Amino acid sequence: MRPVEPKIIEQPDRDPEAAPVYIRQHNWVHKLGIFLFIIVCFEVGAFLTVFPWTPQWDSNSVATFLPWLRDLWSSSYFRGALSGVGLLNIYISLGEVSRLRGTGRSRPPTDRLPPADKLKVSTL
Repeated sequence: MRPVEPKIIEQPDRDPEAAPVYIRQHNWVHKLGIFLFIIVCFEVGAFLTVFPWTPQWDSNSVATFLPWLRDLWSSSYFRGALSGVGLLNIYISLGEVSRLRGTGRSRPPTDRLPPADKLKVSTL
């Protein structure tokens, strides 16, 4: 998939000296991929947040298959760490939702600087 270049939108009522407004155009395949990532990330986060505290946690096959991990597996610290990773996944998915909703406007690329005579320099 080829990268999508941001487009500059001309606005007649804006000051010509002001920085241009960049619009990032995404095709539907890119948006679908982001949407699927959001769903998977949220579901994994919800599972990791809740499942370590259910009764099924102690009776799953990992605890019985690897007896040397049983103490770690039943530790509240380990369960809390997994819940923290789950909350982090939920946070990432919500951040992606806000980024997907805000695809209409983005910051201008950092590699494009205004001309040197347009830069405002302050002297002390």
